[in-house]
Amino acid sequence: MALLCKLRACVCLPGAIGRVAEPQPRQKSRCQPQGDRTVKSAVETLNPTRVRLTVEVPFEELKPSLDAAYKKINQQVSVPGFRKGKIPARVIDQRFGRGAVLEEAVNDALPKFYTEAVNEGELNPLGQPEVDITELKDNESLTFTAEVDVRPAIEIPDYSGIEVTVDAVEVSDEDVEKAVQQLRDRFATTSVVERAAAEGDVVTVDLEAKVDGEVLEDGVAKGVSYTIGSGELLDGIDAAVTGLEAGGSATFTSELKGGSAQGKEAEVTVNVTEVKARELPELDDDFAQLASEFDTLDELKADSRDRLEQSRKFEQATQAQEKVLDALLELVEVPLPEKLLADEIQTRKHNLEHHQLGQMGLTLEAYLKIQEKTAEEFDAELKEQAEKGIKTQFVLDELVGKEKLSVGQEELTEHLVRRAQSSGMSPDQFAQAVVEGGQVPMLVGEVARGKALAVVVEAAKVTDTNGQVIDLDEDEDEESTEAAEATEESTDAAAEKSEG
Repeated sequence: MALLCKLRACVCLPGAIGRVAEPQPRQKSRCQPQGDRTVKSAVETLNPTRVRLTVEVPFEELKPSLDAAYKKINQQVSVPGFRKGKIPARVIDQRFGRGAVLEEAVNDALPKFYTEAVNEGELNPLGQPEVDITELKDNESLTFTAEVDVRPAIEIPDYSGIEVTVDAVEVSDEDVEKAVQQLRDRFATTSVVERAAAEGDVVTVDLEAKVDGEVLEDGVAKGVSYTIGSGELLDGIDAAVTGLEAGGSATFTSELKGGSAQGKEAEVTVNVTEVKARELPELDDDFAQLASEFDTLDELKADSRDRLEQSRKFEQATQAQEKVLDALLELVEVPLPEKLLADEIQTRKHNLEHHQLGQMGLTLEAYLKIQEKTAEEFDAELKEQAEKGIKTQFVLDELVGKEKLSVGQEELTEHLVRRAQSSGMSPDQFAQAVVEGGQVPMLVGEVARGKALAVVVEAAKVTDTNGQVIDLDEDEDEESTEAAEATEESTDAAAEKSEG
């Protein structure tokens, strides 16, 4: 009997991705000769990022899967006169059809033959393939095709001539004074006063918000502490409470920043229940001893200057890495798989809308209004960021191979600790989550890409705005890893730096 069919395979094949798949070590093809008959595969390049595999399988190669199919069906069905699990193959064919057995066997065997064809063709697949069974002849052969996106071939040009300019590290006396003042603010004390509230005072207020004359269910708050002039509450509240004593009230109009009526104009009534004046400590040696481990104010200021310089140096190094990376990407032509790009855009949009903005109580529409962007501008930016993220990973992965970079256990552990800190988890908790989620290769890839970027930065000429050549050797590996992570993981530039 010859059974011919053309259908979409329903099996889950290797190569699925969430983000860009990590390059995996190649396995030697397990395809073995069967007399003078062997599994044959051919690769057709459809475009620089997509191929079609055509695989011809002699029926003898299906025998293990065919036996497994009979065994599986045996355990699932009952036939009068036969014990469960002891039904002969011919009876299963008669009762349930040979086609059902063949379908089960093919679905079991396809992943193995697909993987062998991928390895034989030395391909780097991205995502799930689209599989068509084009021919299935019982006792003769199986032929199927698999279309799949692949990593494009990339040529890394000479990058030794890259030159970038970064901001100079400069800390002024005003910067130091501002830092000390911020520290002074943290040690301010408050005391209740019997007078009208003024800027800088801390007031305790009750709030009630109405929209269209109706008090909102989530529009009432009592005992809210607010520092006048801080800008941490509703627009218009500073003017409303300034000049009020305890027991005074005022009404003002403001656009609500969150809640059920987010984005709507509300009539807000504010009642002041208490006014406190803030008292700052004197800037002297006593304050230095109170606020730090130093004995004198001069020592405290010197330490503040050192901290600011270190912070600016880190910002300078991050800026250098980002500019070097941008210069490198401009040198390399990278075709992008369309489906991979679409999936990446969707993932980034989902994460922003349902995680980052969700935690802030914002909708995407409200976020766009705050950012003063149209939906079209947002989509264009998101696409640009996704393209850069994928291109960055492809280029740096290629550099990892070209420079023969490897990742040691100590490097991986240090990276894991940093990632744990940024996620708010303990290293042990984060490591367990990584292992259980099968994400170890992802972390290894992040470290390797960071090292690849460090190689390029080391070869580049980095000059500050004062014309001084900058040496970024110190802590380069760590900072480069963080910069590489940042380019992949966030749609917000500020979030990229903080997460990196």
